[in-house]
Amino acid sequence: MPPFKPISRDNLIRALRKAGFDGPYSGGRHQSPNPHRGDIGKDLLLRILKQADITREKFEAL
Repeated sequence: MPPFKPISRDNLIRALRKAGFDGPYSGGRHQSPNPHRGDIGKDLLLRILKQADITREKFEAL
């Protein structure tokens, strides 16, 4: 992964899948749309990683 900075939704999903996560899916097996415009900011990224129990260092090493 690039240095810890805002990241696109697609790159975040790619990294989370590399870490062993599956999804995102809403209802069926289709990806849900991105409600955010543009990249995911560092604050939201930190909250997502915390919920996924992934450290910043581990995320950057993916």
